[in-house]
Order: sequence, then structure tokens, then C-alpha cells
Amino acid sequence: MPAISTGAGTRAPIRSPFLTVAAAWLVPGLGHFLLGRKVRAAILFVAVLVAFITGVMMHGPLFQPDGAQGDVLSRIIQIGGFIGDLSSGLMYLLAVWSGYAPPDQASHNADYGSKFIVLAGLLNLLAMVDAYEIATRQKE
Repeated sequence: MPAISTGAGTRAPIRSPFLTVAAAWLVPGLGHFLLGRKVRAAILFVAVLVAFITGVMMHGPLFQPDGAQGDVLSRIIQIGGFIGDLSSGLMYLLAVWSGYAPPDQASHNADYGSKFIVLAGLLNLLAMVDAYEIATRQKE
């Protein structure tokens, strides 16, 4: 009787990768939670939440996709910042729906606050990629 190969490339995914990525975007760490990685899910949720709340407490403005005027570099920064903000998922949506819009004023706190909000989104983006790789068994 021939041996059955169980190589890493032939195994089926644990869950739908698209469902996992969508869940990971909506609530940071939820993709890992669905995959049974509860400790990693908790760490990611807390890290993204703390970064986002820190940015909001510093009155960091949210980037707007249509607010970019001027040269190409300013538009790239504005669109990149918007993608970073939007990657925070439900936290970003709740902030927008609740009317969070601090006045756009030049200060160190607001500047660092916007960086923390973008950081939260980029960290969640990395978590989404990690959840996708785990769901497709490219990573254990």
C-alpha cells in the first residue's frame, strides 16, 4: 500500500481566506480568533486599539481621500494616510460615524496623533496578511 503524502502544499485551508481577511479588517484580531489563535488575537486587538485611542486622544485628524490639493507628493501622502486610517476597520468607521473631526491645526500633538491612527491601521493591515497566510496554510 503506497504512503499518503501530507505535504504542507496539499492541505486544505482551515477557513475561507476571504472571510478571515474581512473579519480581520473589521475587528482587529478577529481573523486570528477565528483561526484558533486566541492569544495572538488578543495581543493584536489590544495593540491596534491602544494605538488608535492614543491617536484620537491626541486629537489627530483623519486623512480624507479628496482633501489633497497641490503637488503629487501631497496627494500620495493624503491617499496613503487615508488607506492607513481605513485599515483600522470598525474603529475608523465608528470614529467617522460618531462625527470625530478635530480642527485641523498645526500642533505636535495633532501631528503625532494622526501618525498613531495610521499606525493602528498599518498594524492591522499586517495582521490581516498574517491571518491570510495562516488560513491558506502558507504559515503555521
